[in-house]
Amino acid sequence: MRLKDKVALITGGASGMGASTAQIFAREGARVVVADVADADGAKVAADIRAGGGGARFVRLDVTDEAAWMAAVAATMAEWGRIDILVNNAGISGSYPDPFDTGLWDRLMDINAKGVFLGMKAAIPEMVKRGAGSVVNISSISGFVGQKVVHMGYNASKAAVRVMTKSAAVQFAKDGVRVNSVHPGVMPPMRTSKLTADPAVRERLVRAIPMGRAGRIEEVANATLFLASDEASYVTGTELVVDGGFLAM
Repeated sequence: MRLKDKVALITGGASGMGASTAQIFAREGARVVVADVADADGAKVAADIRAGGGGARFVRLDVTDEAAWMAAVAATMAEWGRIDILVNNAGISGSYPDPFDTGLWDRLMDINAKGVFLGMKAAIPEMVKRGAGSVVNISSISGFVGQKVVHMGYNASKAAVRVMTKSAAVQFAKDGVRVNSVHPGVMPPMRTSKLTADPAVRERLVRAIPMGRAGRIEEVANATLFLASDEASYVTGTELVVDGGFLAM
């Protein structure tokens, strides 16, 4: 098992890539904290993992709330005495028709960027105490390029995650903490998607992908698994792109 006896806290774990990551991590031996604001769905993911013989619990977490972050990490420590892995997966889509919606800019930066910062602020000190840990921040190809179908705040927030990851990697490498980012391309629509959930828009997006298809959530989860595991023991500050070749063009 690639994560045997490790403890992982995964945000946005109630659905999509987060739920897939929680399930795959549990199958690989990790004890998983499923963190989300979607109580019922998050609790079900944790219950399903336990029913399959894994270790899991649900913690309600609004990633924009610093006190909630501290409570989530404290709950993890109380339950299992350690935190080895943090996956900052929670986020909202920037697929929105009004490119100058200031309220959406604020929400995107608050959830997608500040939420990642607060997660690292809460979890990394516990990793530093043990001299080991792995943080995987879920960014996007939108952190590399501009796009017509997303609010510019989405690009800005995901670019912030990309560079913030490098900053944390450099600052905490001496403490044994690795920090990397994963950059999904076109994936199944998020709950908050608007334009990119439109079949016609999705068809155009897929046509631009060299592999000719959208990604699957487990493909992102497996990339995250590699970076979280000891197999990536000499990998920090890197960007793992999971996009079917889109950025290679």
